[in-house]
Amino acid sequence: MSEIPAKATESKDPSGGARAEAADADVAQVRHGDGPSGDAMWQSSPPGSIYDYIKVASFSIGPDGLVDQWSLRAEQLFGIPAEHAVGMDPIEAFIDSDLRAQGQRKMAEILDGREWTGVVPFRVPPSAGEGECGREGLAEVYVMPTRTEEGEKAAVCIVVDVRTLRSIETDLAASQAIFGQSPFGFVLIDPELRVRRVNYRFASLFGGSPDDHRGKGVHDYLPRPEAERVSATLRRVLETGDSITDMHVTGFLPGSDERRHWSINLYRVRSGSGRPIGIAWLGTDITARRAAAREAAAARRNLALLNEAGARIGNSLDLETTARELLDVVVPGFCDLATVDLYQGLLAGDETPPGLADGSAELRRVAFASAVSDAPFAGSGAPVSVGAVHHYPFNSPCADALRTARPQYIPAEDGGLVQSTLAVPMVAHDTVVGLAQFSRTKGSEPFGDRDRDLAVELAARAAVCIDNARLYRREHERALILQRSLLPPGDPVASGLDIACRYLPGNSSADRPSEVGGDWFDVIELPGHRTALVVGDVMGRGLRAAVAMGELRSAVRTLALLDLEPAEVLSALDEIARGLGAPGGVQQATRAARRPREADLSEVYLATCVYAVYDSVTRRCTFANAGHLPPVLVEPGEDALMLDVPPGMPLGVGGEPFEEVEVELPEGALLALYTDGLVESRDHPLDEGLQAFVGALTDPSAPLEDVCDHVLNTLDTLHGEDDIALLMARVQGLPADSVGDWTLPREPRSVGRAREYARGQLLSWDLEPLVDTTELLVSELVTNALRYGEGDIRLRLLLDRTLVCEVWDSGLVQPRRRRARDTDEGGRGLQLVGLLSAAWGSRRTPRGKTVWFELPLPDGENGMVDPAEALLSLF
Repeated sequence: MSEIPAKATESKDPSGGARAEAADADVAQVRHGDGPSGDAMWQSSPPGSIYDYIKVASFSIGPDGLVDQWSLRAEQLFGIPAEHAVGMDPIEAFIDSDLRAQGQRKMAEILDGREWTGVVPFRVPPSAGEGECGREGLAEVYVMPTRTEEGEKAAVCIVVDVRTLRSIETDLAASQAIFGQSPFGFVLIDPELRVRRVNYRFASLFGGSPDDHRGKGVHDYLPRPEAERVSATLRRVLETGDSITDMHVTGFLPGSDERRHWSINLYRVRSGSGRPIGIAWLGTDITARRAAAREAAAARRNLALLNEAGARIGNSLDLETTARELLDVVVPGFCDLATVDLYQGLLAGDETPPGLADGSAELRRVAFASAVSDAPFAGSGAPVSVGAVHHYPFNSPCADALRTARPQYIPAEDGGLVQSTLAVPMVAHDTVVGLAQFSRTKGSEPFGDRDRDLAVELAARAAVCIDNARLYRREHERALILQRSLLPPGDPVASGLDIACRYLPGNSSADRPSEVGGDWFDVIELPGHRTALVVGDVMGRGLRAAVAMGELRSAVRTLALLDLEPAEVLSALDEIARGLGAPGGVQQATRAARRPREADLSEVYLATCVYAVYDSVTRRCTFANAGHLPPVLVEPGEDALMLDVPPGMPLGVGGEPFEEVEVELPEGALLALYTDGLVESRDHPLDEGLQAFVGALTDPSAPLEDVCDHVLNTLDTLHGEDDIALLMARVQGLPADSVGDWTLPREPRSVGRAREYARGQLLSWDLEPLVDTTELLVSELVTNALRYGEGDIRLRLLLDRTLVCEVWDSGLVQPRRRRARDTDEGGRGLQLVGLLSAAWGSRRTPRGKTVWFELPLPDGENGMVDPAEALLSLF
């Protein structure tokens, strides 16, 4: 607000009585000697008085009706210097022609001794010069008759510009409105910062009449700190002329302890000549407005907190992380201190409802946040540390909140830092899962009902997210237990192979564990010191994929124990996979496929799998692939390469046969089978991942565990949402001196010769305790080969962790064990083999069949079965 001239502030109260009383008071003050001294009284007033502003002009008219005297104010009003004005006929010079006749008659009457007052339009004559010529105006004229020294009739004319008078009238009306009718408090302060005048509104607030406030200072209305601040501002406004708008001031009204708030505007008041004569203070009470603004701000803050809570709470399915997210929202925006306690049973995954009815169950503090340092929480004793298990006393407000599921105010302790605390139960689905405490320290506004409602809403949102995280954790742990039960425990052991494996569930982010997946691996021991290596991946994620993976893995183990060829295993798996989505299995799925209907992709189970059989005697490995990534082989001293194993169709597609590839593996070579999660992710293409994987396999002689860790660390940036299955095997073929191999002619003497070969080989291996049993069982198998088989007979003994005996022939008929009756003379040979051996069986070969049995090596603790007792047990 700019400066205003004194015309707006020099008027007195709107009532004439008030003005008269003020004038009488001034007169009495001077008469009683309280006014200025005599010398000072008769000194000239400083520029800027009311007369200086109105600029009253005067001139005199001689007996001849012409101007004979012209004042300086007349020069300023009409713009005509005295040398030009003297001698002019005022009627002819300033009055329009149509009014001159009437003007001349009026002038004659005045010279005859009559006074006249009126409003006359005037025009500046051409003699005024180019700048003022033709200027029009309206003047209020007071003409008084007089006489010259010679006694001739003359006149004195006093002229005031009507525009100035009208402006004064308007300013007086505005002043009367401000001081008499304005709803705002108005104070006029003099340069000494004393009240010069107040309006009725101001006086009604602070008591007394307007005159009672004259001479008071700012300290009479405001507390000392505020008064000093306002006084400094008043001086600055007076000195610089810079106006102050919407300055907030706090104080108290007389007789009231309620804190009030005002908004004041300050601007300098100047006289007509521009001299500063004081400061105008215009103020209004904004206490109610501030309260409403505070309420609106609180509502906006609460809404913002709720919006922030909706965006930030529940982004993780981890209970502790969700609790910390709640505290990140409320501290320091809502409170200065906060904690979250969750029931211990909830964190442990108990199925029962977390809390007891009396609120005394154990809780664990999972999160704490503070905006102040070294701040004790509400309640006596040391604060509970994060991770500690505790419980609240039965009669405490916290236990009451847990018991009733309603928030409780906790009273502040004397001398403590905390002045206000809310204990809010965290309720999800009508179940209390924990307790959140929010505290404000001294200096902050205590909690109110609105804050309590907001705290309940925030705690409820967090509680739902925590309960969801609890349910997810429970289901996820169940799924992981299921998945772990479907994977081999630990590092498997295989004959002629050093095995290391890794399985990593996919994780889309560090704090959100992903669902279980369908990746699997397996190591299956086969007869003849052979090993089946399996790696597969069911497409998709979640429990359905994990269950399908379990079914396929079980089927693989069953098919492997039937000693089928790798291609046959995958063909059977393909049939099984196609039947997984049909209620009636493979046959029902096949019949349904013949009937046209819309495809339901939710019933389709597709999987990729690579199946390999390694023979530790020959170090040859036979591969079959069903749409899986190729195996990687690293030979000693060579770079890693991907084996060219034809990828067939994925399991579950059907209709295509699978091919086999046989590869001889050098001693010390490293074979790696893996799933696509290791080499492919959303941000890295498959080719790039395969090249990185091949490049990571640089040292096949390093310990396999170290090789696995190196591969995972190297490809860590490629690990995305998919699972990872990695199976690595180092070739360690069966030594030649651990193999005994003989070919026997098809004649009866071969039975005795086979016993001799077996006895001699076992004695060379220092396995004398196994000689009798082995001789007996070898005799049975060779005798069966002579009786039911074809072609030459081959006897092979293999020594590794167990002793394996194999008898080969060219016949295709598989031996079948049957129960012999008491009167039968034969049929007990295979029963004897099953009784004396740890395991036995038969398998097809490209040229016939092989019948085998396995004996455990003597360890000094487990005694060997006596063949004689075994024979007697058959009868």
